[in-house]
Amino acid sequence: MRGRIWIIPVIVLLAFLFQPMGLWSREDNGFDLQGALIPRAEIHHGGPPRDGIPALVDPKFVRARAVTWLKPDDRILALQLDGVAKAYPIAILNWHEIVNDRIGERRLVVTYCPLCGSGMAFDARVDGAPLEFGVSGLLYNSDVLLYDRRTESLWSQLLRQAVSGPLKGHRLRMLPLQHTSWRQWRKAHPHTLVLSADTGYDRDYRRDPYAGYADAKGLYFPVDHLDPRYPPKQPTLGLELDGVFWAYPLVELEKAGGMVQVKDAQGRSYRVSYDADSQSAWVEDAQGKRLPSVIGYWFAWMAFHPDSRVYTAP
Repeated sequence: MRGRIWIIPVIVLLAFLFQPMGLWSREDNGFDLQGALIPRAEIHHGGPPRDGIPALVDPKFVRARAVTWLKPDDRILALQLDGVAKAYPIAILNWHEIVNDRIGERRLVVTYCPLCGSGMAFDARVDGAPLEFGVSGLLYNSDVLLYDRRTESLWSQLLRQAVSGPLKGHRLRMLPLQHTSWRQWRKAHPHTLVLSADTGYDRDYRRDPYAGYADAKGLYFPVDHLDPRYPPKQPTLGLELDGVFWAYPLVELEKAGGMVQVKDAQGRSYRVSYDADSQSAWVEDAQGKRLPSVIGYWFAWMAFHPDSRVYTAP
């Protein structure tokens, strides 16, 4: 099995944790995978059925001062759009993976894959029409496959692309999203809104259903390519510049002192920054505008982008 490591997936037991569950459907969870852009043999059933992990739709938010259950070092995904700051605790995202949200008239979707450690936000419009997304229960390269409820097309999170269904080949526009600590985000954005734990679902958001996974060497599901240069779950910043993919292991950014410069194929300069206290990294152009990027596990980024240019500190 070329470049693959895996362990027997205990995650199938999670199927009994996510309610409402219903009966398991067939292996493909009812999706039409004919002509998929990714190999059918590499699409794996993750355990729960379609919507067994319930996506959130138009969720509630609370002010930062009302949030008492988050600890300073708790991880969040966060963004600022049109003057509005929002934080999405990973403690909640572990149980839902997708948040269909809006800021003003702008529709967006915030996604998180616990198996890849990858958080990404997208404009939820395709060809001008808004889409609502759910969790398919299927995986590719251990990464969540979303589906849109209008066409039932499957979308790969890390590819940012529909891989099957009527919208096959369409791409989602990625939005700048921070993967950081609650302490850092609240300090920078004291008036931030925070995704409420009042989701309408009976979940214990203080309990991590993936406890121990981040520290374990093994993976639950096979991946097409495994790069041995770093531990599989080394946190890594992934970036695309002018069609070229880059990988910045956070350990290398720390060695470099927290800031490095990179140029794209057109000679344009960008700055990659790292903050050790919040274990966060981000990318800005020469004018200080933040670019979309993703922090996830090393194995996940390299499984999708094995030809990435990998930064190593001098």
